[in-house]
Amino acid sequence: MKTQTDRITLYDRDYQLWLETTIQQLRAGQFSSVDWENLFEELESMGRNNKRAVKSLLTRLWEHLLKLRYWESEREYNANKWRAEIITFRQQIRDELADSPSLKPYLAEIFSLTYLDAKKVIARLMDKPVNFFPEEPPASLEQVLNEDWFFDIP
Repeated sequence: MKTQTDRITLYDRDYQLWLETTIQQLRAGQFSSVDWENLFEELESMGRNNKRAVKSLLTRLWEHLLKLRYWESEREYNANKWRAEIITFRQQIRDELADSPSLKPYLAEIFSLTYLDAKKVIARLMDKPVNFFPEEPPASLEQVLNEDWFFDIP
């Protein structure tokens, strides 16, 4: 009868070694030796992580755009820092899309949601109600991702 310790796989004991072993097995065509269950789990996880990363980056990009546009009392002191962060988030999104162009439609899919999430965070930070900000995103996805675009500051 198998005990709990008998069922502990290389994946559970040493992830890096499991990864290297799996790569070697696949390259050598040793398909019957591959730990398929954990490999499939890892591949599915990678897809979720990529989506989570671009969602987080787009939300953070929105947060900084909203700060720049609406947080008047902090703008003079923080505008350059916020612009630099905006540029950084755009570069990181660009890099993610260069690696996985199929994520571009996902950005359009989550665009309004990330705006809403950012509004909630910045409203709390500014001590304002969420409806202080426009209900709909005040810029398009193309504008938000455009490295030369920033809100016109009144």
